[in-house]
Amino acid sequence: MNIINLTEVPVHPNPHHVDARKVYDSKDAVAVVITLKPGETLKQHITPVDVFFYVLEGVGVVEIGDEGARVERDHLVESPAGIPHRWFNDSDQDFRVLVVKVPRPTGATRLL
Repeated sequence: MNIINLTEVPVHPNPHHVDARKVYDSKDAVAVVITLKPGETLKQHITPVDVFFYVLEGVGVVEIGDEGARVERDHLVESPAGIPHRWFNDSDQDFRVLVVKVPRPTGATRLL
């Protein structure tokens, strides 16, 4: 059994300059916990694989393609490969999301 303590995982460098911690990385999938502080955003980008997002804490806004929605704790959002998406924390509290990429990407995420 392998148990990961999120507080012991270092912040992973990323082009969004936000707190992103890779908690799982195998040949099949990658999982990252992203924390957006109030006012922070993930820049619009495209991933080469399907992604799903599970909101762990807080309230924020997600945009995928031409659709946008306010999401909160315990919401799961699917994002297909190749579709532009981004996140906003327009609240006054931290917004934390588990990001799972399946299958594990072999190409890079592309910022728009």
